[in-house]
Amino acid sequence: MLMSKTVNRLWELDFLRGVAILLMVFFHLMYDLHEFYNLPIHYQEGFIFLTGKASATLFILLAGVSCSLSKSNLKRGRNLLFIAILLTIITMIAVPGSNIIFGILHFLAISILLYPIFHRWSPGILMVFGTIIIGLQYFTALLTPSTNLLFPLGFISKDFFSVDYYPLIPYLGLFLYGIALGKLLYPDKKSRFFYWSFAKPLILLGQHSLFIYLTHQPILLLLLYLFFK
Repeated sequence: MLMSKTVNRLWELDFLRGVAILLMVFFHLMYDLHEFYNLPIHYQEGFIFLTGKASATLFILLAGVSCSLSKSNLKRGRNLLFIAILLTIITMIAVPGSNIIFGILHFLAISILLYPIFHRWSPGILMVFGTIIIGLQYFTALLTPSTNLLFPLGFISKDFFSVDYYPLIPYLGLFLYGIALGKLLYPDKKSRFFYWSFAKPLILLGQHSLFIYLTHQPILLLLLYLFFK
């Protein structure tokens, strides 16, 4: 049922984050079943692969939209970068060989910290520049540098490995698309949609997306261990 409701947050953004959370948990469940229990699940192609990419795309676009609405981007970016670095350290210790080097949290943190550069750009310029950055991925794919010094930009050597990797090229382009959408859809920072009361569970997930992101893998692995024990 559709109903009008005044909310402090833009409920539709939390709803979409909730959708992204569900897609992410599903993808990581398939990943865990294959990597840790050798089930014949092809998570690197087809529908399962697309769910993972759809989840990441939603998170990046929504981060851009949120930046266009927030006044505390510097604080948010710093906090997220600290969490991302901590996650890398914990992962290296807990699961040797499963390093996370510039994963999606690192990418989002750096993108948020870069937001002041793009703050005053018009939606049109943001879309054009975003498209150029996305197109540059075809250039980076042609190069195989001997070092990984420019790994945040997407220039990596053949021996580079990261379980989760979201370089600025091309993903900053999606972030800029998100900023443009925020400027176009929410010039007055008010919701443009009727509140869907039945969407509350997904909205709740979206409101706690970072906590769920950080905790869902240990929970999944524990549940799978108990199931296969």
